[in-house]
Amino acid sequence: MIDLSLQILNWYNQNKRDLPWRDTSDPYKIWISEVILQQTRVEQGLSYYLRFVQRWPDVEQLATASEQEVLKMWQGLGYYSRARNLLAAAKQVLHDYNGVFPKTIAELQKLKGIGEYTAAAIASIAFEKPVPVIDGNVYRVISRIFDVENPIDTPQGKKHFKALADSLLDKKCPGNFNQALMEFGALQCIPKSPDCEICPLQSICLAFERKKVDQLPVKVNKIKVRKRFLNYFVLIGQLESQCFTFLRHRKAGDVWQGLYDFPCIETSEKKELHELENEAFFQNIKAIAQEVKPLPGLRKHVLTHQQLMVSFYVVKCKSGFEVLKNNSLSLVSQTELVNYPMPRLIDRFLQDNESLFDNCNKN
Repeated sequence: MIDLSLQILNWYNQNKRDLPWRDTSDPYKIWISEVILQQTRVEQGLSYYLRFVQRWPDVEQLATASEQEVLKMWQGLGYYSRARNLLAAAKQVLHDYNGVFPKTIAELQKLKGIGEYTAAAIASIAFEKPVPVIDGNVYRVISRIFDVENPIDTPQGKKHFKALADSLLDKKCPGNFNQALMEFGALQCIPKSPDCEICPLQSICLAFERKKVDQLPVKVNKIKVRKRFLNYFVLIGQLESQCFTFLRHRKAGDVWQGLYDFPCIETSEKKELHELENEAFFQNIKAIAQEVKPLPGLRKHVLTHQQLMVSFYVVKCKSGFEVLKNNSLSLVSQTELVNYPMPRLIDRFLQDNESLFDNCNKN
């Protein structure tokens, strides 16, 4: 076990990526990096991390931010509950711990959004607590080295992997070792077609010896994907010489909580425009619409548990359209759109259709 740990650390010292959160023991910055990198590739997450810590360099400043500010900064990363939890946890650290991060696993896990993995990462990397950190990369490396067929998504499997990871842990430098093991999985022992011929652990890897590399790790629970059909209505009108549209503030209980998208009619299957005419919201639109124009194509947007099939309709509105404003619909000027946090789907739609407001601007 000791030799394996040394080999991992030696490999890490020679091959690790130069990343800013590795040059600090600040628990705040380590926490931010770990949360951003959940479900996000390093290449994408790096720029978000840099912008995030520049805007809010410590936990106290983050705690005073608004949810809309944080969600806007997070826009494009997905899994927006991570951003909401960051803000809630920052407030906890400020109010419950006087702005000082707790050092124990138990106290760290009291913070909103911090589970066993993130608590272990902060405790070991920031405070050198001798606890293993187990992410998808670590599961993969350990399952292949020891040919472990225990499923990684069962309680028994997780318990077995935690014991193995703990036996490998270098107790003298747990933070460095945990990062080394995760980095080894990210760069060398990758999910598909790893280059085993140059792997320094090839001689002790049971999966390589038994030709099982592509079979590990094992999962038993498949994600069930739900298909949804969303019909978005982009309402455009002029008010006091400015172009306006409506944005819907998404509430709790569904994807994209706290973000803004367009008014929407959801259906159980693909519907054409004439098939939406009996919907209550469409009746409201008809009262103020000069023209309803469907945009070509059905867009597919894939989330972890959902597949969204999306249609867009552009509605040119007559005067008086502001009567649609209510608790869930906000009247937003064209110039203010950039201030609203939106799902990547909506943000890309606006980027791809910059000419939407042209006719309005000409009036």
